[in-house]
Amino acid sequence: MYQERLPARHETFNLRGLPCHLLHWGGADSTLTPLVLLHGWMDVAASWQFAVDAFSDGFTQARQIVALDWRGFGRSMPQSPADCYHFVDYLADLDALLERCFGDLPVDLVGHSMGGNVAMMYAGARPARIRRLVNLEGFGLPATQPSQAPGRFAQWLDELRQLRQGGITLKSYDSLAGVAERLMKTNPRLAPDKATWLAQHWARPGDDGRWHILGDAAHKVTSAQLYRVDEALALYAAITAPVLSVEADHDSLALWWKERFTLREYHERIGHVRQLRSATIRDAGHMLHHDQPEAVAGVIEQFLEPKP
Repeated sequence: MYQERLPARHETFNLRGLPCHLLHWGGADSTLTPLVLLHGWMDVAASWQFAVDAFSDGFTQARQIVALDWRGFGRSMPQSPADCYHFVDYLADLDALLERCFGDLPVDLVGHSMGGNVAMMYAGARPARIRRLVNLEGFGLPATQPSQAPGRFAQWLDELRQLRQGGITLKSYDSLAGVAERLMKTNPRLAPDKATWLAQHWARPGDDGRWHILGDAAHKVTSAQLYRVDEALALYAAITAPVLSVEADHDSLALWWKERFTLREYHERIGHVRQLRSATIRDAGHMLHHDQPEAVAGVIEQFLEPKP
């Protein structure tokens, strides 16, 4: 099994009325800007371990590094079942977390996928809180039209009913090895030792003897809110921090959305950011921080602390 080079320290506390699980790495008496890592949908904070292990000693020893389990993921599970999750709550959770951990101190943000989308929106809403931002494939979503609202609200209500009736669930697995196989099926580049290590953080055994994903099935309920591109662009334009947009050379958008949302359209959107740089990670898919952690750590480290 994979062996961590820098084991994380765990902390759980109340955040906005819900449990919040936080991982800590790096120096407690750090002198450099704190680094906050934001995971994606149906993922967990421990997903960052491979990239953290790939950072240089000087980079990690001189700063605090934290990663949270978003509400309803990992060890940040609500004590009472939820029936849906609203995207704006991730921004509010992040705002409360930064205040609790770092006061008014600006931070560096790195977000993957959904976490990248949260980071971009938050940096537009709270520009003074962010020194630098790295967006790992946080593409956003296909554009919507107001005319879609009636159907979207109806779909949301229907899926809430399905959830109550047990029609929306997450698959369970017969063993830890089964969870690891599931992770490798989704991401064929994930090495077996890393898959087994990640599986024990991504799932846990239940009273029924099966392994259950550490994610609330309510996350599968469609959002009632349409994705409004004009609002996203306004938030992008309000970001004052330098932004590094990182993509894998494997086109995830073409796989997910076909022609509904393309990399060209994403590049047009991200162009609204004032100070934008870009990087591509070779031989990687959407989970690029798993596929090429050394390369991802390298571009993050160079962007946050440029070397002469």
